[in-house]
Amino acid sequence: MSFDQRAFRNALGHFATGVTVVTAPHPDGDPVAMTVSSFNAVSLDPPLVLFSVKRTAHSLPVLLSAEHFAVSVLRGDQTDLSARFAHAQGAKWTGLEPRRGATGCPLAGEGLATFECAPHAVHEGGDHLIIVGRVLDFDFAPEGEPLIFFRGAYHAIAAQA
Repeated sequence: MSFDQRAFRNALGHFATGVTVVTAPHPDGDPVAMTVSSFNAVSLDPPLVLFSVKRTAHSLPVLLSAEHFAVSVLRGDQTDLSARFAHAQGAKWTGLEPRRGATGCPLAGEGLATFECAPHAVHEGGDHLIIVGRVLDFDFAPEGEPLIFFRGAYHAIAAQA
């Protein structure tokens, strides 16, 4: 069965997702960082999370060799941070100093939640790799709204009445 990839991507865009930034230290320079919307919880025991990355991602080799990586869940007012790290290359960290987490991993901004992980498994996923991390440390904000991506654009959650 074959179908139009653009139409398939548009159909997938009908599933609203949160937006995260995945970061990892780079041994020879600025940390790597990429915007990722394919983040999920996997297990509470052991504590596991996952995300997927396109095989051609510029930062993938560094990410795969890192001892630790972090996933930061973005707030609704962090579209600029999402856009900054969505590009394949460039000076992503210009004017932004990463914080260091408990594992020493670079962290991008103050999001809703942060998960610092050690690599646990990597699985084949077509044109992507599925990366599973074992959560070593986490933090979260008691309040705030998430950054949502739906139908190719950012959205806010409507306040409940």
